[in-house]
Amino acid sequence: MKPLRIGYLSTMHHSSHILKGLRLLESGPGIEPAWQLFGTGPAMVEAFSAGALDIGYIGLPPMMIAVGRGIPLVCIAGGHCEGTVMAGSPDLRSMDESGSMQAALGQFRSCKIGTPSQGSIHDIILRNTLNESGLNANCVVNYPWADLIAEDVRQGGLAGAVGTPPLAVMCCKWYGMKIILPPQSLWPFNPSYGIAVHTRMLQEQSLLLDFLALHEDACTMLRLEPGRAAAVVAQELKAVDAAFIEEVFAVSPRYCASLPQEYIASTMKFVPVLQKMGHLKEALSAGQVFDCGLMEKIHPGPPHYYP
Repeated sequence: MKPLRIGYLSTMHHSSHILKGLRLLESGPGIEPAWQLFGTGPAMVEAFSAGALDIGYIGLPPMMIAVGRGIPLVCIAGGHCEGTVMAGSPDLRSMDESGSMQAALGQFRSCKIGTPSQGSIHDIILRNTLNESGLNANCVVNYPWADLIAEDVRQGGLAGAVGTPPLAVMCCKWYGMKIILPPQSLWPFNPSYGIAVHTRMLQEQSLLLDFLALHEDACTMLRLEPGRAAAVVAQELKAVDAAFIEEVFAVSPRYCASLPQEYIASTMKFVPVLQKMGHLKEALSAGQVFDCGLMEKIHPGPPHYYP
């Protein structure tokens, strides 16, 4: 059997780190994984385009952009929703303190906000939110790696950072920022990440079912045993301690692998936004983005994204 080439991100609340850290693919179904780390979803798309990946952990807007370009990808599972957070300087008012999202964002008119690369889910959500608030995106600075955002926050070059819960915790815990816009305020039920595959992999149903069963188990661990999951991820990453990672898990505790209608509907709301931004020429249907058949076998019951 050829190695299963899996693209993943450093984002510590993804199930990849649990599968990797506990060697669940190798010890369970006997899958030989070839893990490949990427800085952002758009970079992973390019690897898919080059034929270098079979499966990937990715925010769905980059995958949708890829489908619009003719790259044969499809989402076969969820993983987490509401994974975009805004942190900002401590002297700024949060959305609750300022009274509205528009007022909170208005504080950044003459400042800079760091976010991952253009086309990432965080970039799309930020630019759309600014537009809906009547603000331009001149304040947005894109980065190829989230770690570079944190470094510019440390050096005082950014007044705000929009990205994953790990980025928000890092900026708040280490560099004195605070949460300005919490994850539930930014695009409810947005598909923080899902499991995408090259469509030729749909012929490998047994392999994918084995992978998705372990992915679902890891999502359950993140949701129900965050302390245990944090210890596994800390040992795997060797960058921060388990207490830090458990804080990350708590920022947006929306973990599940299923593909409920709410997840799909929230994802499809990105289509007109991506078209308006010039990332998509033509509209996509849900059938072009999702293949729910495998997850319906793995997770036939109600979703667990919200307790």
